[in-house]
Amino acid sequence: MPTIGVLALQGDVREHARSLEAAGARAVAVRRPAELDAVDALVIPGGESTTMWKLADAFDLLEPLRVRIKSGMPTYGSCAGMIMLADRIEGGIEGQQTIGGIDMVVRRNAFGRQIDSFEASLDFAGRGLLRAVFIRAPWVESVGEDVEVLGLAEPGDRIVAVRQGPLLATSFHPELTGDARVHSYFVEMVREL
Repeated sequence: MPTIGVLALQGDVREHARSLEAAGARAVAVRRPAELDAVDALVIPGGESTTMWKLADAFDLLEPLRVRIKSGMPTYGSCAGMIMLADRIEGGIEGQQTIGGIDMVVRRNAFGRQIDSFEASLDFAGRGLLRAVFIRAPWVESVGEDVEVLGLAEPGDRIVAVRQGPLLATSFHPELTGDARVHSYFVEMVREL
């Protein structure tokens, strides 16, 4: 059973932990570098990406996260977590940093403000339709040639799920639906790597 950390600085930590456990993993909270060193993989939850960046920096986690991800640690980011895994972002605040790792450009709050949040059905990685919850969600503007697109949403077939090697990102919140297919996909990735 893999031990998967959930970055516990902000966001849907408990919900991701429940979904990971439903998918067959042991979930633990990660707030410090020593806790990061003790996990096989990591989930970066949704929340607010600028706050998450500032907290990761304040807790001396930003550089250890970059090192672990660069060394191949499987990592899944949802919503703000997708922004944190992007190599480049559009619509960020001046000086905003990411952890990086996925060769993509992500646009923050692309689907609109909080009031524009919505749910939609989409096919994720050929696993059938699932209900996706978008809350002030980003979308992917462009991807590099090594990035696999795993999901699209309207309007205009926007890229909302990607994978590059051991890194997975969605702009939606699967932890809020009770459907563990995205987390199961990630746990399978962890077991295979």
